[in-house]
Amino acid sequence: MCGIAGWVVREGGPREGPGLPEAMARTMSCRGPDDRGVWQDGQATLVHTRLAVIDVPGGHQPMTAQRPDAPAGTEPPLAVLAYNGEVYNFRELRAELTGRGHRFTTRGDTEVVLHAYLEWGERCVEHLEGMFAFAVRDPRRRTLFLARDRFGIKPLFYALTADGLVFASEPKTLLAHPAVRPTVDLDGLRVLFSMARAPGESVYRAIRDLPPGHTLVYGENGAVLRRYWQLAAHPHQDDLDTTVRTVRELLESSVSRELVSDVPLSVLLSGGLDSSTVAALAARALRAEHGTRVRTTTVTYSGYSDNFQPDLVRSAPDAPYARAVAEHIGADHTEIELTTADLIAPAARRAVLRAQDIPAPFGDMDTSTYQAFAGASGHSKVALTGESADEIFGGYSWVHIPDLAHEEQFPWVAFEQWHPGTRAGLGQGLLSPAFTSRLDMGTYYAERYAQAMAGIPRLPGEDPEERRAREVCHLHLTHWLPRLLERNDRLSMISGLEVRVPFCDHRLVQYAYDIPWRLKTFDGREKSLLRAAAADLLPEQVLERPKAPFPVSQDATYTKALHEEFAEVLADPAAPVRPLLDLEAARAVITPEGKAAAQDWLHRMNVEMVVQVNSWLREHGDILDL
Repeated sequence: MCGIAGWVVREGGPREGPGLPEAMARTMSCRGPDDRGVWQDGQATLVHTRLAVIDVPGGHQPMTAQRPDAPAGTEPPLAVLAYNGEVYNFRELRAELTGRGHRFTTRGDTEVVLHAYLEWGERCVEHLEGMFAFAVRDPRRRTLFLARDRFGIKPLFYALTADGLVFASEPKTLLAHPAVRPTVDLDGLRVLFSMARAPGESVYRAIRDLPPGHTLVYGENGAVLRRYWQLAAHPHQDDLDTTVRTVRELLESSVSRELVSDVPLSVLLSGGLDSSTVAALAARALRAEHGTRVRTTTVTYSGYSDNFQPDLVRSAPDAPYARAVAEHIGADHTEIELTTADLIAPAARRAVLRAQDIPAPFGDMDTSTYQAFAGASGHSKVALTGESADEIFGGYSWVHIPDLAHEEQFPWVAFEQWHPGTRAGLGQGLLSPAFTSRLDMGTYYAERYAQAMAGIPRLPGEDPEERRAREVCHLHLTHWLPRLLERNDRLSMISGLEVRVPFCDHRLVQYAYDIPWRLKTFDGREKSLLRAAAADLLPEQVLERPKAPFPVSQDATYTKALHEEFAEVLADPAAPVRPLLDLEAARAVITPEGKAAAQDWLHRMNVEMVVQVNSWLREHGDILDL
């Protein structure tokens, strides 16, 4: 994995200082500890930092393509590429491009992407299968071409300036450019507190997120955004047995392709159905192809299994299930046991906030994910996860609660509002009524929901239940999954780990999108199809285990430490978050009664968000324009 950045200015536009490429590269050092490069011409600059995964010696970037018969240094390159990601069909593409007359000097996918652009231009993305974000400078056309994968697994942000365009893998890198200011207005705060951000939205006023499945061309006529891929609705013709078999075949293909690596690789294993299926398929493929054992990594909390208490969405701890899977598939298994001190450590919490650029209410879930990635990076540079299976196979609890699934709202937002502890949304429960009124998240969600519904492909004459199930699946893929993918990217890259997501193979997602709900739940349970597809791979107790999200700490000393930090914020009359708070409600949290209620993880998220927002505002200074 890598970091990319750069800018382009119009003809005759201002030239930036010579130290700017290095300043931007420094903000991405965690994304690329192995190599760094800069390419410039009179208008454009490309910056690249590299975590070497495939063709370690041959993948230096930015990579240039020259006319084969041109003497060295006599003419501008045909194209220059700064690329972040993995294209899993690069070997097939290299063979096809070789047949079309292209010649390759490296073994990796970077050169394949560059020659794909030379062959197909802006339509090259339609040939790429994988996770990617890249920029191509085309000196012949005097354009800059940006592209992002179909689901937004790899991040790409940009800002239009008075004289051109700036782009980067992360907002912090854009903000290192003098033309991009970190201003946050009410619209930005709506995005910050939203659990259903629209594609392209960003917290910072000047910054935009290149939507998944889109490209952008910047030239003399400005920026042109184009969508190159989206889900389509097709009638599902297969019976149950064929459907189960096809899901299994598509998963086997996806996992096998994502095991390609020239550096050590592992699977992040929770003991749930999704990651266990990936681990089992990876174990079979590695044993058959290389005669090696799969590595697996699980995170748990000290004393968690012994003292576990079921909550609204978790019925059992992960570690015993993960051990059972690891033993069943013959994995080299590592358990990372975190203490409360690990979770509350100021350095770790600052690292998480810095990595994500903006606050989030997930607290110990984010910190433990970061610690898990950091632990896995001790023995691997690549890790596969089970992310996105819930979105395509219907794993979330709110999908199976009819009143929530059928409400005219994003189902997970309806779930937040349904739970009494969240006070109109995770992380918003301690905001003042006056500020909450100005935010008006109800109108925000209504507008985003209407926009999202208008873009959903459906089948004519579809049964109402099937139609709603298709809508809910699409909503999850476009407005819920991107947040999870971005979180995984940021927290893994700060740990020097590349995370891959086999369930985000677009062939599998498209096939699953077309499967009727009656087949997805054929045995009356969540993820029936996936369970059937993995029936011969996993221990019975794992196949029968209900869906459980990432664990949260149940140690009262974590909540105590969090409340102490929260109390310091409230006691500081200069705390930048103070004007946004309902101070009476906030003070009630640190009373004995409030502390008892805040043991609940949903209540606790409100406290986590206040603490994070305060740290964020203190770091960035006067960024609010309200």
